[in-house]
Parts: sequence; structure tokens; C-alpha cells
Amino acid sequence: MSCSAGDPNFCPECGNVLPLPGISDIVHCPRCSFNIPVTEFSGLEVCSAVAFNPVEQSSVALEDDDGSELKGPVIDRRCARCNKEGMIYHTRQMRSADEGQTVFFTCIHCRYQEKEDS
Repeated sequence: MSCSAGDPNFCPECGNVLPLPGISDIVHCPRCSFNIPVTEFSGLEVCSAVAFNPVEQSSVALEDDDGSELKGPVIDRRCARCNKEGMIYHTRQMRSADEGQTVFFTCIHCRYQEKEDS
């Protein structure tokens, strides 16, 4: 079953990203048993780019009705109440030290709050 045929960067069997060719004559998919000869990559050029969000969108400071200010980084998380994208977050160690932190999310549109134990 092929899920990404045609792109040599991905395994045609499972869709996993293939590692860059190395010393070996065969590239092995780390997820399944697919193998491809290195000669299949002959003449291909690998390019990559990093896209950063604009600074204006990466953090926000909003003032609430009661005068309190919401500050924090904006992440791409959908609000469960208004279904809009964009929430700020902060973390607290609410449980014992050997357990994960609790992450609190606040919607920048409707101020809905939710928490997630990590």
C-alpha cells in the first residue's frame, strides 16, 4: 500500500521521512522494511527552509474586563468553546516534583481556559 509515491524524500510504503543517504549503498526506512538503492537519489538536491512567525503574532498582551492582563506566547491550538485558532499558555508545577507540569491555556478570542496535565 503506497501512501506517498513520487516523492523520494518519503517512504512509498509507509510515508515516513527517509534518512539521507549515507555510506551504505541502500537507504533503509526506519519504520518499515522498505529499502531503496542510493543510486535512486543520484542528481537530487536537498533544500530546506525555516519559516518563523512574525514577532507580532508570537506573543500577546491582552487586557481583561477587570483590568487584569493576559500575557504569553500564542500557539496554534483551537479553542474548544469558540473553535478559533490561537491560545496563550503558561505552566505550573501543580503536582509532585516527579510528575509533569500542568499547562494552562487561555483563548485570545473568548478567554476560555482549559488545562492539560503533561
